[in-house]
Amino acid sequence: QVQLVESGGGLVQAGESLRLSCAVSGSISSINAMGWYRQAPGKKRESVATITIGGSTNYGSSVKGRFTISRDSAKNSVYLQMYSLKPEDTGVYYCSADQLKFPSRTYWGQGTQVTVSS
Repeated sequence: QVQLVESGGGLVQAGESLRLSCAVSGSISSINAMGWYRQAPGKKRESVATITIGGSTNYGSSVKGRFTISRDSAKNSVYLQMYSLKPEDTGVYYCSADQLKFPSRTYWGQGTQVTVSS
């Protein structure tokens, strides 16, 4: 089992920055990749950024160049640094962890709200 706890959400104005944190605990060695997803009201959950165990990163087209995903293995944490926030970045941000070994599954945190005002 893997537990994920997000923090760092809040209310900011457009153009400002915010950093989200995800604390990971449990069977950390079983994790192959981690990511951040978001869900806006009335919309499907979408991928924001992912990072593999090898350090490869991938970003959604709407955040590329503005957001950066990183990890600190010593602190068992994953971060999402968000710059130049826009109102359309508003949503609940979820941390995820992928376990590929049997039984493969994705773990989710409880989410943290990010609201960007115009």
